Amino acid sequence: MSQFFNVNPDNPQARLIAQTADILRKGGVIAYPTDSGYALGCMLGNGDAQTRIRQIRGVDDKHLFTLICRNLSELGNYAIVSNSQFRLLKANTPGAYTFILNATREVPRKLQHPKRSTVGLRVPQHIIVQAILEAIDAPLLSMTLTIPNEDYALSEAWQIRDQLEHQVDLVIDAGDCVAGATSVIDLTGDAPTLIREGLGDLAPFGL
Repeated sequence: MSQFFNVNPDNPQARLIAQTADILRKGGVIAYPTDSGYALGCMLGNGDAQTRIRQIRGVDDKHLFTLICRNLSELGNYAIVSNSQFRLLKANTPGAYTFILNATREVPRKLQHPKRSTVGLRVPQHIIVQAILEAIDAPLLSMTLTIPNEDYALSEAWQIRDQLEHQVDLVIDAGDCVAGATSVIDLTGDAPTLIREGLGDLAPFGL
């Protein structure tokens, strides 16, 4: 049965954040709120946790994870970023975007697009997520929390606990969570390309 933490969205309790980090380091899967709905997360190097997330989502290994980073410096460890890309990223992060970028060697091959060697990365604007990232001192591997036979991503902590209490190790409740998805933008070409319209404003990218 999963643990359930009530975390203050404005001033996350250090004790609960530390316990969350411990769960992740031990190979756990967490359901956590972001600035674009709930997500499932685990540590980068834990293959078993990745498999569990795919099972919860009902997807195969062709469905790619997103790397959740603290800031552009950390993002730069996992993506090859040109000067023009950096300017766009700096002006629009943190925020409700997922960016497709060319992956560096720090990203395991199985987490990259098999034909393009790209990876999805984001820097969220959410106090709790940032606190977790600081505590684990690493990025999170993440997928939006949608489950088979549901039309929309789950956005209520109690609902997630009811449906997934035997499949995740922790559910974080931080009150109201914005329902929606990130805007997914491919920055690998000559101009930004829209993959999915979501909560992130498209105007800065000319889309």
